[in-house]
Amino acid sequence: MGASDRDGAAAGGLSADGSGPCPTLAQAVPVWLRVAALSFGGPAGQIAVMHRILVDEQRWISERRFLHGLGFCTLLPGPEAQQLATYIGWLMHGPAGGLVAGGLFVLPGLLALMALSWLYVLYGTIDVVAGLFFGLKAAVLAIVLQALWRLGGRALRNRTDRIIAAVAFVAIFALAVPFPLVVVTAGVLGFARRQGSAPAATSAESEAGDEAGFLIGEATLARERAGAADSLRAAALWLAIWLLPVAAVLALPGPPPVFGQVALFFSKMAVVTFGGAYAALAYVAQQAVEHYGWLRPGEMLDGLGLAETTPGPLIMVLQFVGFLAGYRAPGTLPPLLAGTLAGLLATWVTFAPCFLWIFAGAPLIGRLRGSRRLAGALSAITAAVAGVILNLAVWFGLRTLFAQVETVPLGPLHLDLPVPASLDIAALALTLLAILAVFRLGLGVLPTLALSAGAGMLLRLGGLA
Repeated sequence: MGASDRDGAAAGGLSADGSGPCPTLAQAVPVWLRVAALSFGGPAGQIAVMHRILVDEQRWISERRFLHGLGFCTLLPGPEAQQLATYIGWLMHGPAGGLVAGGLFVLPGLLALMALSWLYVLYGTIDVVAGLFFGLKAAVLAIVLQALWRLGGRALRNRTDRIIAAVAFVAIFALAVPFPLVVVTAGVLGFARRQGSAPAATSAESEAGDEAGFLIGEATLARERAGAADSLRAAALWLAIWLLPVAAVLALPGPPPVFGQVALFFSKMAVVTFGGAYAALAYVAQQAVEHYGWLRPGEMLDGLGLAETTPGPLIMVLQFVGFLAGYRAPGTLPPLLAGTLAGLLATWVTFAPCFLWIFAGAPLIGRLRGSRRLAGALSAITAAVAGVILNLAVWFGLRTLFAQVETVPLGPLHLDLPVPASLDIAALALTLLAILAVFRLGLGVLPTLALSAGAGMLLRLGGLA
């Protein structure tokens, strides 16, 4: 059977290996909705949910192809779990399938976080609600420490990786080097360092055996190995979809100035957010608080706590940042409307590029198999991300545990140091409780958030926080 015959069979409802019917796009929608609804706990948990549903239960995609797609998505900026869903949807049903899978992955979190953002600005000063957010901050700090522990164990396997992580931490924490520059530099060095040819390709017989019984197989290879012209067309289309709204916001006289700031800042972040949400949040928080004045100190933790409680990518917290930016600088618009529109704009410029990367890059993915140079770039970026997340943990920790933090110049260094007398004993107690829950008791994200939020409300109602 030729490639065109295989493609025709797949389009007509047969799986790639002829093992059974391939679901239509409409039949796949409930499965993607289930994946989205269960995608709590950050990228590791989301990828585990996808693996269980798509590989083990539905038998849509083989383990080998799933991991290869994950490796490709990890090389891209943006949330790898959402991009992996987009990629698998694209493999099954083309661009329409990618749009459905990637869009549904974001939708539940978008709606839930928007509702929580409204509650935050309307009722955040009420003691019960304030106590809830007070507790969430402690839980988020423990969760970030857990993410750092897991990533460090996986990424820092040798002395070179540990040096990269340490240099990345010092560059951001003490030298104020921009996060994008740290990540790009690490990737370039890793790409240049990894020499040698690609490893021998897996035999066709072995790969075919691995994919026996799965719906996605050799029929997808013609799409997966399309030419450069297909990628250029997809890139041009999605570049326009991404940037035309940005140009309209900047060119039209009606929107408040903050809309242009949100569009440009988060468009830039979309290009450099390697390593997931945790890697970018310290930089975003510093810019949003200190440069733009969109958030007050500590509110980024509130937003991350809200994002942790909703399904979907943690990078959705950028919607919360955009919401507060619009709410506090609404121009002539009602504050809630301005906040909603700015939040949606932040979401648009964060996720539209994800579809650009997949639809332009996925047709060439077959050429990436076994690339040692790309593996070297990914390894260096991952090590640098560990240092970036350590900076995030320190940045959040200082502002959770201390009411006052001062920037102290020390030669070329600028160190954020706490004022010891401003230590918040209640925050320290809650943080230790959350760390105990995560590391000692092995509680998941949602139970830890619930425990800390409940304790925070009790402390606030009792006048202890």
